[in-house]
Amino acid sequence: MTEIRTPRLVLRRWLDDDLVPLSEIHADPAVMQSIGDGKPRSLEQTAEDIEAWEEEWDEEGFGMFAVELLGSGEVVGAVGLSVADAPTEVDGQVMISWRLGRVFWGQGYASEAAHATLEFAVQDRHLDRVVAVCRTGDRASVNVLDKLGMQAEGTAQHPIHGYDVAMFGIDLTQYQE
Repeated sequence: MTEIRTPRLVLRRWLDDDLVPLSEIHADPAVMQSIGDGKPRSLEQTAEDIEAWEEEWDEEGFGMFAVELLGSGEVVGAVGLSVADAPTEVDGQVMISWRLGRVFWGQGYASEAAHATLEFAVQDRHLDRVVAVCRTGDRASVNVLDKLGMQAEGTAQHPIHGYDVAMFGIDLTQYQE
């Protein structure tokens, strides 16, 4: 089982007990406003997300991690890697993304978990490049991307949802852990 420990977090594969805490995070409109269609997700939709993430782990050797607080074991959200399917400019590339419960915002958890995920991408999966996509105007995500050393690579329109996105990338052959 893949598990990564940081000073404050544990990144690991999904357990059955993670469904309810993640569905509570997915039910928050503020969390979901910059993800997918921007709408909160139901318990059933969250279960489908976890199932898809676990399938990606099995097929690709990477996926979204459950993120829990080291000590309490409380699930704070998800961070990880996936194969991007939109916009077309990044289609097929490995993408990093995250979502955390609102009560955990502003504490550096997203940066800490995303940094550990990039180290995993380099050290364990030997990836050369990772991309990221966020809605234009999502300052919190851009701040995390800046801390990771990711470079802006342009903008595009999301082909399904129609909103503008900013695209970022990082050459992991130059990545400094």
